Amino acid sequence: MTDRHHLLVHGATFATVGERGDISGVRGVSSPDGLFVRDARHLSRWQLTVDGAVPEVLSPVADGDAARCVLVPRGGRQEPPAHTLFREQAVGDSSFVESLRVTNNRPVTTSIRLAITADVDFADQFELRSDHRTYVKPGGVRSRQVLDDGIEFTYQRAEWRSCTAITSDPAPDTVEETGTGARRLVWTLDLEPHGTTELVLRVIARPHGEKRALRVPRDPASVHEQLMAAEAEFVEGVAFPTGWPELASACARGLSDLAALQIPATGPDGEELRVPAAGAPWFLTLLGRDALLTSLFALPYRVQPAAATLLALATTQATGTGLSPVVQPGKIVHEVRYGELAHFGQVPFGRYYGSVDATPLFLVLLGAYVERTSDTALAHRLEPHARAAIGWMLDHGGLTSRGYLVYRADKGGLANQNWKDSPGAICCSDGTRPTGAVMAAGAQGYAYDALRRTAWVARTVWGDETYAALLEQAATDLRDRFQRDFWMQDSSFPALALDGDGRQIDALASDAGHLLWSGLLDKEYGEMVGRRLLEPDFFSGWGVRTLASGQPAYHPLSYHRGSVWPHDNALITLGLARYGLHDEARTVAHALVDAATAAGHRLPEVLAGYGRDTHPEPVPYPHACVRESRSAAAPLALLTAVGGA
Repeated sequence: MTDRHHLLVHGATFATVGERGDISGVRGVSSPDGLFVRDARHLSRWQLTVDGAVPEVLSPVADGDAARCVLVPRGGRQEPPAHTLFREQAVGDSSFVESLRVTNNRPVTTSIRLAITADVDFADQFELRSDHRTYVKPGGVRSRQVLDDGIEFTYQRAEWRSCTAITSDPAPDTVEETGTGARRLVWTLDLEPHGTTELVLRVIARPHGEKRALRVPRDPASVHEQLMAAEAEFVEGVAFPTGWPELASACARGLSDLAALQIPATGPDGEELRVPAAGAPWFLTLLGRDALLTSLFALPYRVQPAAATLLALATTQATGTGLSPVVQPGKIVHEVRYGELAHFGQVPFGRYYGSVDATPLFLVLLGAYVERTSDTALAHRLEPHARAAIGWMLDHGGLTSRGYLVYRADKGGLANQNWKDSPGAICCSDGTRPTGAVMAAGAQGYAYDALRRTAWVARTVWGDETYAALLEQAATDLRDRFQRDFWMQDSSFPALALDGDGRQIDALASDAGHLLWSGLLDKEYGEMVGRRLLEPDFFSGWGVRTLASGQPAYHPLSYHRGSVWPHDNALITLGLARYGLHDEARTVAHALVDAATAAGHRLPEVLAGYGRDTHPEPVPYPHACVRESRSAAAPLALLTAVGGA
């Protein structure tokens, strides 16, 4: 793919198109183009031709909730274009809709042959990643049926069935075979002198298991109206800072993105919910850790995501053991997938529990939500789920037997199960990776906070003083152990992790800032860590690096070993403020806001770790999610930490 991709997102549906609005079906790129619903590609080719030729781009697709471009037939200066095409596309709920307006630029009647070549490969998203994996899909059959006003594509594999219907107004004059499996919808248009005609095409996806009655959008303008209404409702009542307009713009853009990233979920009693998806294009689904942190960042300004996330995660909480060793009673789900490969067990992520930190974060959010809202009804409703989560931390999680939350690499799943979950993320300063059990520092901070907050809920809402005292003692013991076992005297800094034998994984990493957020370190150690995170090897000028430069393991374009993550920095900023390091908190906040301002006020999932002193513009990370819920909510966390100045 040579032209720039443009991403359209609406709930659990997204589309990626090129600069002229086409979809080419390219695989193995950082952001595959197509229409995707519930982890499957429901449109893999969508290419416009006029009189058999691809038109030229006069005005390419630009950022926005709709994709708009202007196209003209190929020609030269001596022969001005005979007509102009105004193309507009938008994504709705399980749908993609396009308006094609064709204007005749001449004073005589003109006839043109307009065609859309369409195809649907129903590829699972995991097939499209650049990880060199292939998946066998035995018995899978694709079929095509011509409709009165378009065509329907269907895919069947055993009980799995998905379909995509393409219709148009007016109906195509003909639907042609292409010899490649694609179909070409063709219209012959007679344009009056200086006249305009319009086509509206609608693509409706019906993924496997979808039972909802879908509202078919009329045109892109109607979809845009729906999106604007949802965004206005989401932003309503939030007071943006007047003294720092750049932060205000970042907060507004973040809330707009969060509104678009709300996806359907189900509560314990079958109620319909909307929860924050992790991000697009690769993670437009429920990820426990991501939804919890996003909801925590947004909680002072919007409480609805927190309540919905808690209920959705309670619904998917593990109640017993499973075939996978990561499925344990009381554990909060890490990832939920709906695609074909998850359905048939070819990837383990249908309901995947490979996270050591989603469970304590569930308890942190519950405590913070009840403290913020005084919603004791929800606290009582989720009491069994909270007690089960505490039970997992103490028993299966390792707090009782090992003193810390522990994980082991999951064969076929994730090697690392804390927020830095890429294979080499947990390492020594020289890059050496631990083997066996791992006790990640940040997760211990979350566990400490979870114990303390749940103790408060137990005492003030559940009326269980004995249970509250037990949890408070467990938190105190964890704090004492941590500062003894994790603190590296030579570096005056906490280790990134301990291995199974209790040896320190000595990389200097940003996870130490999460310990400030959770309050695990005492005041002296906390202030020491906070100031250390602002030294030049850590602080790039755009934020705190995940790994301090100068260590052999550092790489500025690594996912977790030297890059800069906005949500990581948001937690650090909140932690700095908690320990009274307000100047340092403002320094990090200003760096992030500057990075957002340079990118149209939107923070990406992750930035490269190159320093601002040598790179006056933020360097993008090559495979970052274009929209990510934790990054979208990060400006709200900055506002909480430092205010509007």
